[in-house]
Amino acid sequence: MKKISSQPGSLHDTQASPDFRNLRIDKVGVKGLRYPIIVRDRAHATQNTVATIALAVDLPHHFKGTHMSRFVEVLQEYGGLIHVESIPAILRALQERLQADSAHLELDFPYFIEKKAPVTAAAGLVDYQTRFDAALHGKDLRFKLGVTVPVTTLCPCSKAISERGAHNQRGQVRLEVTFGKTVWIEDLVSLVESCASSEIYSLLKRPDEKHVTERAYDNPVFVEDLVRAVALKCDAHPDIRSYRIEAENFESIHNHSAYAMIEKS
Repeated sequence: MKKISSQPGSLHDTQASPDFRNLRIDKVGVKGLRYPIIVRDRAHATQNTVATIALAVDLPHHFKGTHMSRFVEVLQEYGGLIHVESIPAILRALQERLQADSAHLELDFPYFIEKKAPVTAAAGLVDYQTRFDAALHGKDLRFKLGVTVPVTTLCPCSKAISERGAHNQRGQVRLEVTFGKTVWIEDLVSLVESCASSEIYSLLKRPDEKHVTERAYDNPVFVEDLVRAVALKCDAHPDIRSYRIEAENFESIHNHSAYAMIEKS
């Protein structure tokens, strides 16, 4: 039996062997990687959370494969501290380590914000699913920040035609933006919540519940109203350059959702 050397340099590098099909691959890498990270938090400086991560690079046509372990090595070198300012360095490291022209990084993670109830000020945490989507093509960096915000919406039509009450439902708004100067996650959350019939809380006492119910009744919105209101606020924001806004209402009187989308690129 032939003895295999334990020295890594002596092992055959199959990934680096030539490929003759003459097909470049746009993105190859790892996805679904669960990893603890630290993100910037406006209220507490930093916040610990767990992200689902995708890392990828392009692969020239003459290489058979990429080196999957190097993606995790690069991530490990940054010690889990992920913030907007560190992402370009991570992407450059992927380019260099994998001899690639382009590098991609996607992170999806829950981001927690402490919110106080509107009347009693009882504090509770609300989680907002957040997404970083970054790509480096040569030296051209593209970065998108996305957040999914749960909201309450009350139907204007139901209010107009009903003698007693109006149907309402929980919905969600997915807002994805590009920006010049850094925008805080909290700013995007507040922008969206200000356009809904009411924002969502994790802890409400009876006086708070009364307040939230009545506030929603006084501010009915369709999904169309919701995306338009968010779009106008994005247009007025000095640092937001482009956006995609999706609103979905999980209807309380239908077995389907109502949906609307506005995009500015």
